Amino acid sequence: MTDMQEASGDLVMTRIGQAMMLLHGGDREEARNRFGALWTQIGEDGDALHRCTLAHYMADAQDDPGDELAWDLRALAAADGLSQDRLAEHHASLAVRAFYPSLHLNLAADYIKLYRPDDARLHIERAHDALDTLSDDAYGNGIREAVRRLERRLDAV
Repeated sequence: MTDMQEASGDLVMTRIGQAMMLLHGGDREEARNRFGALWTQIGEDGDALHRCTLAHYMADAQDDPGDELAWDLRALAAADGLSQDRLAEHHASLAVRAFYPSLHLNLAADYIKLYRPDDARLHIERAHDALDTLSDDAYGNGIREAVRRLERRLDAV
């Protein structure tokens, strides 16, 4: 990868981070607009790590559960498309693997919202199976607890 491509990649991740701050600050519409503009820039065949990250957060900016599901599926597809060479190149292998519990957790939550408990259970199982990739830190513990809460919710269905 050239220095120009690496700098461009850093800019994309910076812009994703800026849109995430808008989302977390409550400006969902502006976050969606910025995520959408970035998605157009990156494209369906763009850098898989950027697509995964962007789609993962774009899903959180959606008001409609069907749209949220579509973006979460894009995030999972992009994560699945990352090659081992690409992961090693960016030293992102652990980070991407640690993304899977969250990706599957989000999909399970989407399916619950859409009254599809069997699909939700499948993704909760996949999230549970991927929990060992998480560190013993606030993020990892938060995802583990969210998986447990969603499992209990599904058990009650």
